[in-house]
Order: sequence, then structure tokens, then C-alpha cells
Amino acid sequence: MAADEFQPTPDTAISEAPDIEETRMHAIVQLTYGGPEVLSFTTVEKPVPDDDEVLVRVVAASVGVGDWHLMRGSPLLVRLVYGGYRRPKFPTVGVDVAGSVEAVGRNVTGFVVGDAVLADLSEHGFGGFAEYVCVPATALVRKPASVPFEMAATIPTSAVAALQALRDAGQLQAGEHVLINGASGGVGTFAVQIAKYLGAEVTGVCSTAKADLVRSIGADHVVDYTTTDVTTAGTQYDLIVDTAGSHPMRAYRRVLTPTGRYVMVGGPTRRFVSAMLGGPLLSAIGTQRFGGFTLQPDPADLAFVAQLLESDDVTPVVDRQYPLREVPEAIRYLEAGHATGKVVITSDTPV
Repeated sequence: MAADEFQPTPDTAISEAPDIEETRMHAIVQLTYGGPEVLSFTTVEKPVPDDDEVLVRVVAASVGVGDWHLMRGSPLLVRLVYGGYRRPKFPTVGVDVAGSVEAVGRNVTGFVVGDAVLADLSEHGFGGFAEYVCVPATALVRKPASVPFEMAATIPTSAVAALQALRDAGQLQAGEHVLINGASGGVGTFAVQIAKYLGAEVTGVCSTAKADLVRSIGADHVVDYTTTDVTTAGTQYDLIVDTAGSHPMRAYRRVLTPTGRYVMVGGPTRRFVSAMLGGPLLSAIGTQRFGGFTLQPDPADLAFVAQLLESDDVTPVVDRQYPLREVPEAIRYLEAGHATGKVVITSDTPV
């Protein structure tokens, strides 16, 4: 989505926050697992920060695959990891947020009211699809002044996942050739740009309709999966970052260099589990390496990516914006597989 297709919320908008004495807020709440129909836009108690927490007024959030898994409680491992086997332990989901500091706990020294911040809430009870959320001060990162809230909200999980998959799991080196499968998606659009920043030659896999976009964000080459099977095309890659899971992991062996690495970031659950469990076994056969990757929330990495936005080395691709009350529609759009880049939620409803 082009920058002129949405209206970024300026940092000056934080002065319009409701009085801190008000005790209610709007939020998206679910009391059971299921599809978007289980999500309700309702009024709940505004949270109060503990001594080490910060109350953040959420200006923007973004929707990711993790929100979909939490909403549906699928696969069952999600329920085991995050609690709530029969019903959600955390009634308000939402992982990626950007907003302004509304209040601070008595032990917080690094932030003051009015600071613009962003955070990954995946280890802190979620709650991003609301007008306010409490966040440990240690999880917050300052938002660069030049980066709109809507852009900042896209990076906490997707951009950090792309960075860690390339740099850490994939051990990408400058000059190597990397294939990004699913290059037009939320993680993929960041992976293309971060790989270029790290000095790689980049090939992106996407559909015909999205080829121009993938080229525009830095891909040196584009493979159209509707006409070409990348696993049989003959080109070899030093690193493959797979966000789509469109082929079995073993199919990529023939298009990896002898010391190539395959990292699966997303895709169908069965294939991701196969990568996590079967990757080490496949790696033991030769010198190629295979495996699945899971994001490790890290404020330092989030701050690094935020600086890439500030320096214009990375530009988020924003497909659509929805107001907070339309989170169910936003998730339906994501589930349908239509999204290019990220889908953003704006919390602009007065309390």
C-alpha cells in the first residue's frame, strides 16, 4: 500500500488521549476459541500499571498469523503453551503495538508520559487489540520520531522474525544468494529488505500479481510460483527462508548449495512441525542444514529494526488499515490469504 493511501497518526496526536482517571476502555474480547465471529468489540476495565510497568495508549497495532492461532486455539500446542485449554487464558489478543506512554509505575525510570513507544507483547499477556495495554518497561522500545505509528506497529514480530531468521538461524553472509519463499507476505516483505541490507543477492518467490511489488522493495530476481517450481528450476541458493511452506522441506535439497541452509519461518502447521522435528535428521545426512525457526522476542533487535525504518533502509508494506472495532474483518482478510505485507489496526475510538 502506498504511503499516501493511509493517514499516519502524528506524534502530536498523543495530546488527545483521554483523561487517565477514566476507568473504561474499548477492546476486542473473546471468551471462546473459534473464527472471527468469537471476537467482540466491547468495553472493559482500563488496566492499571504495576510498579515496573507502563500504561500505553495504543495508537496502532498490526495483525499477524500469531493472532489467528490464538483466536482459534489451533494447533492445540498453542493452548498448551499459552494456557487455557478449554477457553482463552488471555481474552484480548494482539501482539504488535505502537503508542504513547500514558502512565508509569513507581519503579519505572526510563520512560515518561508522552513518550512514543512500540512493543512485542507475545511474552507479556498480549492485549494489543485495545485502547490501552500495560507493558513491562523492559519490553518497550522508543519509536523514532520520523516513523508513523502505523508503520512502527508492523515491525515487532514480523520484522524481528525476518532479521533473526536471516542473521541468526540462517547465518547469512554478505554476498550470499538467498531465496525468500513468500516474499510478498508480512515476514517476507521484511526479509527481502533486510537481506538486501545485509548484503545478499535476493530472489523472491511470489505470485504474478505481486512480482512488481517484490522487485520494488529490493529483490534482484523474482520467481512466479504460478508458472515456475522453484525447487526444480535449477538455481542454487546459499540460504532459503521459507515463510510459505508450499513444498516439503526435502524438495529444497536440490536447490541448496552443498553448505546451504534452509530455515522455515511459517506455513502449514504440519510442515512447520516437520521442519522442527525432521530438520535435524535431514541435516545429519550431509553438509546442508535444515530446520524450523521460532521468534525470540528481543527489544534490542526491535530497536535495531526501528532504526532501519528511520534510516529508510526498510519500509513496511502496509496493505490495509482497519479501525479497532473491525479487527474481526481484518483477521478474515488475513485468513483469506489476500494480504500483501501487513494489515494495521488503528485505535481511534474515543473511550
